[in-house]
Amino acid sequence: MRFESGDGASVDLRLVGYQFPGAVGAPPGDWDANWLVVRGRVRLADGRAWTFTDASLTTWDARDLDGWLRGVVSGHVAPVRQDAPEEDLLAFTEPCLAFSLAARDDSVATVRVHLSLECAPPWLHEAGGDAALFAFFVAVTVPLDGVRRAADDWSAALARFPAR
Repeated sequence: MRFESGDGASVDLRLVGYQFPGAVGAPPGDWDANWLVVRGRVRLADGRAWTFTDASLTTWDARDLDGWLRGVVSGHVAPVRQDAPEEDLLAFTEPCLAFSLAARDDSVATVRVHLSLECAPPWLHEAGGDAALFAFFVAVTVPLDGVRRAADDWSAALARFPAR
């Protein structure tokens, strides 16, 4: 799934596999069997960029993201303030990624991709500490068709990784 904004900012998230691929015989719903490794490539509008690879979503979280993206397209997700509390974001089990909607009209949406801990830019760690969870984000303004394509891409990738 890729979002690219006209200002040069972009976020590309790919599901690359289960964290524990050998956990096939685990009981249904086993947490360890359902962690997914996400590879991210992020570029800010000012040109700074970084990558990360981390088991930051469960199969269930990834499905929630699919539904949220489709809700953005359909208008069922409401915009939230930039400093919204965590409960107003689409946040997940592992607090590395979160999403929020900054704005939406009939043709475009501004999606915030919040990046914390292992998914945050390395210079936040180098500065001697981490920002508050979900405080750092990349805002990408994309046509609603682009959000729909991102949701379709995410859904297709997710089909390779069913809940176990």
